[in-house]
Amino acid sequence: MGANRDVLAMSAKWLLIGVLRMTGGVMLCALVFVFCPFEWMVAIHGRLGLGELAYTPLLSYLTRTLSAMYASMGAILLFISFDMERYLPLVRFFGVLSIIGGVGVTILDATLGLPLFWTVSEGPLTVALGVVFVVLAQTVPARAG
Repeated sequence: MGANRDVLAMSAKWLLIGVLRMTGGVMLCALVFVFCPFEWMVAIHGRLGLGELAYTPLLSYLTRTLSAMYASMGAILLFISFDMERYLPLVRFFGVLSIIGGVGVTILDATLGLPLFWTVSEGPLTVALGVVFVVLAQTVPARAG
């Protein structure tokens, strides 16, 4: 019975490391939008069927700083993944924040009338990711000492 638990814990550890690295890598891609021309954002906005995106300094600032925050969080997740047992409490905390934030974003997206594909993907996927972080982090034993 103990051997099965050890195998489960090791599997959960490597799965969690993989999820942290994959999520961190994807979030780091947001760095492109800190520096890209605003016209790229306009084109993407239009292709998503979100209408016209008019330039204002505040909108440019907000989209770029949000992208920088996503990229920073991605870098943090990658960093955590290289000493995951040490940062397990932070992984759990990030999971709980993702669950709460995902619910909030889902409500916000629906309230703002964003397209259905956006509303049913952004928030619910964030909640699911948070659940994965919490469940896997609970399965991985913390480093002793």
